[in-house]
Amino acid sequence: MFSDEIIREIDDIIARYPVPRSGLIPFLHVIQREQGWISPEAQTWAAERVGISPAEVAGVVTFYTMFNTRPVGRYLLQLCRTISCKLRGSREIRNHLEQALSIKPGETSADGLFTMMEVECLGACGTAPAMMINEDYHENLTTERVDEILAACRRDAGTEVER
Repeated sequence: MFSDEIIREIDDIIARYPVPRSGLIPFLHVIQREQGWISPEAQTWAAERVGISPAEVAGVVTFYTMFNTRPVGRYLLQLCRTISCKLRGSREIRNHLEQALSIKPGETSADGLFTMMEVECLGACGTAPAMMINEDYHENLTTERVDEILAACRRDAGTEVER
């Protein structure tokens, strides 16, 4: 299921904890980094590695919103929807993303590049509205800035489209 390198990384994580299950969350981060999401098969494999039931792993994966339980696009757009961002324009940004990508929150664009989600506070209230794309923060968003960011993602993916 995983390369020898990933298995070694996971084993190193588990070895740091006196109780293997204590390393489950960092272990799951490695799986998600590698696959983009945590499949039911990966959850079962993780359960076996740390000696717990698959249901316990599923409980962790579904409890924490940072874990994806289905495939996502190459770029996971997480738009903050809490009050500071709303007051500074996140609804306008969401509407713009919906139109630019032809998707709603929770959906993936037809080209498979972008998945958009609305999330609770990203901790960037002073620079709202804010959005994370994969692991990178983008703050003080405007619709123009969003267009620049999407274009940069498309260039990076080699799928730049003239609009």
